[in-house]
Amino acid sequence: MKTLNHEDTKGTKRFETFDAELESLAREVVDAAFAVHKALGPGLLESAYRACLEVELRHRGIPFASELRLPIVYRGQSIDNAFRLDLLVAESLIVELKSVETLLPIHEAQLITYLKLANQRLGLLVNFNSRLIRDGIKRLAL
Repeated sequence: MKTLNHEDTKGTKRFETFDAELESLAREVVDAAFAVHKALGPGLLESAYRACLEVELRHRGIPFASELRLPIVYRGQSIDNAFRLDLLVAESLIVELKSVETLLPIHEAQLITYLKLANQRLGLLVNFNSRLIRDGIKRLAL
């Protein structure tokens, strides 16, 4: 487990090209989020969107883990229930789901922290409470 410090939060790249497989996976997850949002619209709880997105990913044959525990190490002790990833898709893409009025910088910081702790490079922040889902999706990369 990598130890994080203030310097680790600097220099985050927001747009970067990854291998074709990861890029394709990210596009497929975004498309799945569009499908869920088209069917349900904004205004529901995050848990409802997560459950429906899980159904959509299963339907598309995309492997994922939901509510995955992400431990941290503090003062040499592992804290197992410190964080939970909403979705880890194909062991390579973190998807953090929200249903909030507006995405805030703290939501981006949360995803960046998850990427670092999970040693992943690409994540999607999806706010289903957007009138247009395209306005509610942010791609963040390390």
